[in-house]
Amino acid sequence: MSTVSHVPYRYFDVQVVRTERITPGMLRVVLGGAGLAAMATAGRDQRVKLFLPHPGQDRPVMPPMETDSDDWYENWRALDPGVRGIMRTYTVRELRREPSEVVVDFALHGGADDPAAGPAARWAGTAAPGARLGLLAPVEEDNLGYDFRPPESADWILLTGDASALPALAGILESLAPGIPARVWIDLHDRDDRQDLPTKADAEITWLVRDAHGDSPSTADAIRAATLPPGTPYAWVAGESATVKAVRRHLVAERGFDRGAVKFTGYWRRGTSEDQLLQADEDA
Repeated sequence: MSTVSHVPYRYFDVQVVRTERITPGMLRVVLGGAGLAAMATAGRDQRVKLFLPHPGQDRPVMPPMETDSDDWYENWRALDPGVRGIMRTYTVRELRREPSEVVVDFALHGGADDPAAGPAARWAGTAAPGARLGLLAPVEEDNLGYDFRPPESADWILLTGDASALPALAGILESLAPGIPARVWIDLHDRDDRQDLPTKADAEITWLVRDAHGDSPSTADAIRAATLPPGTPYAWVAGESATVKAVRRHLVAERGFDRGAVKFTGYWRRGTSEDQLLQADEDA
């Protein structure tokens, strides 16, 4: 997570209040904890860091966290990787008040018992009320932990993502101005994982659901076949890295979108875990 000069982030010790399975592949976890009244969010695609315990730990092992400290990452890296809290990046689905609660949706990718599931999906799939974890989150709405920043000149919005981006897509759609045209493509493995996505925008949502053979039209091909609105676009593209690159390439090279009007983020990379990406960063 990037920081700015006044470091508008803080570490919170939180615990599970309750969980809810909102679709077969998505689990909602509501977190509470002392001090959460100080947390802020920009909404939209606001990112936070979660720190999960290893199996056998009742809470994540973390370095001392000073309020608004800007050296949290180096201090966390200095800990033994086999012991320190497992860090993952997630989107805030909702920040509630009275009581202060943070809602995070977890894509389970086959469930907690799936051997291919990552540590976050395994943890979420078995998390019970009272389970402890750490949260690094903003304490100011103006922070660098979100990417969806359409300019006032944008006439319409294009959004794409997969299950990993669905919480962010939901937050973005809720934030859109009434009546603005929005064209949305969402790639899912299972038809039953579709969600209601409330918005005041003039939104057309296309669900790209895989068939019995595990195939679906690629997101880039689906957009290529679409008739897009006139005017100045702004695009937000997230999900699996190769898909994100293909969509961006299509929008810029084939559709003529201004490069600066396409915000793209690889949330994950096929065949590579977040731990492997972090290890590569540490070895660099």
